[in-house]
Amino acid sequence: MLSNGKKSKKPHNVNDHQIHEKSMSGSNFSTQAQDVTSSSISHSLSHIWELENKQALALSSSRRDRSDISELKSELEEIHSLSYSELSIAEKYELLSSNSDAGTDLTTNSSSSITCSAQPAAAFYSSISLRNDASVLELCESVDRLNQYLKAAKVELKGGVPGKFLHAVIGQEAADVGSVVSTIACAFFLSETRPSSQICVLPVINCRHSDFVMHSELKWLLKTCRVDESSLVFIDEIDLAYHNRFGNLKLVLVNGHKFPSKKKGVNDAPVEEFNPKEDGSCCTLISEKYAETSPEILAGNGFSRLLLSGILLDTKNMNSSKCTSKDRYMATLLIRGSGRFGCTGLYQILKHKISDISDLRVRDILYKDFKKWGRVSGERSKNIPNTIGMSSIGISVEELLKQEEFAQVEVISFLASEKLRLLMIVSGYYDSLKTFKREILVSTDTPEVMRNFLNFFSINGTNLPLKAMRQLDLREELRAFEIDNMLTSRRSIEKLLEEFNMMLRRH
Repeated sequence: MLSNGKKSKKPHNVNDHQIHEKSMSGSNFSTQAQDVTSSSISHSLSHIWELENKQALALSSSRRDRSDISELKSELEEIHSLSYSELSIAEKYELLSSNSDAGTDLTTNSSSSITCSAQPAAAFYSSISLRNDASVLELCESVDRLNQYLKAAKVELKGGVPGKFLHAVIGQEAADVGSVVSTIACAFFLSETRPSSQICVLPVINCRHSDFVMHSELKWLLKTCRVDESSLVFIDEIDLAYHNRFGNLKLVLVNGHKFPSKKKGVNDAPVEEFNPKEDGSCCTLISEKYAETSPEILAGNGFSRLLLSGILLDTKNMNSSKCTSKDRYMATLLIRGSGRFGCTGLYQILKHKISDISDLRVRDILYKDFKKWGRVSGERSKNIPNTIGMSSIGISVEELLKQEEFAQVEVISFLASEKLRLLMIVSGYYDSLKTFKREILVSTDTPEVMRNFLNFFSINGTNLPLKAMRQLDLREELRAFEIDNMLTSRRSIEKLLEEFNMMLRRH
């Protein structure tokens, strides 16, 4: 049983096949989840934190010298020279945290409420000042062990995992924070509680490596927690079908993920699910398992931040109707991971990072929320090409086209690479006057399709009055419009595109 955290001694006469079968026959985690005894866990974690805090306080004075203080002063001058009214709350958090130190008060009239929000709750558990906490946390022992494990697992994969069974832990294809954190933390947990020289437990991030750049929130989270991103394995870097062909693959599905039954080459692989049996975050279930078996792992700030971030986003900062009492309890135990931000501050930063596209190329922005229609009802031929595609963005069309020098060419190239006849980019954003705006940018493969589109919308889109944006200097393959109705929803645009797609297929 994994829930009790004890390691059973293996009989000497058990062969490799029996070991693999035994590991695959484990009960579903969702039916084995046990209630955590709050008093025992709190006592364990508080004792560990108390020891860590004494060590940290003893070393704090020796780590500070005059050069650090001089550098800090210059950074503080930069902060106070900025206009806080022009920054979002998440940006204020990030800016303040990157310039913090134990001996300096960063509180100003405009930011006092956000610099100290985490102090009372964290002090309740460990009586420690959070003033030393910065956006990038110090490397803790838990994350150091995690990095060593990830690096070793990737080395084994590159070597072909010879003579071993491969247990691939994989989450949702969306690759959001909850899914990725669950994948990494679950794999590490299984490697710690199922040590075997015949098994390689490997976390597999369920997205292409090239697409990971679009997840600014994940890159920021891994960086601040000191998790080595280069040691991660992505779905396009492993051939699961190859390992299943030789009978040494087992899939461990986390975060409510159901592996596609038609996935070629792995549909008959044995499967184990690691999911809560009721509503709530999968990161909460994993945190419970660590609290029961290895509470010292949760004492590390970086590891706590990983799991806490997953819980906060999965439960919408504890405001979701699916948020459970266990979610709230585990978030409280992991609160040290929030650092000086507090839970709300950490949540706002992550939400800000999700929508942050400042470092993305036009192609990445279009892929971030992309949908396409290829076949209408009743058509099953795989040879039928896609016809309509829609990308949703949170910035204006003008800002998109200023993202890089040849942005218009990139839009047209995106249309061609996805084999589309029409691409619509739907923009929804708030202007400087806090007025919501809806705009569209349309690209087609031929002038005829563009004419058909304009005629179709003029007849069927009476609720979507299009106002040409003539101020933009566009190529002939592109047209930009402002929708002169602020109540227009993205779903209403989708319905019109679906109808237009069917019309195209009939011609």
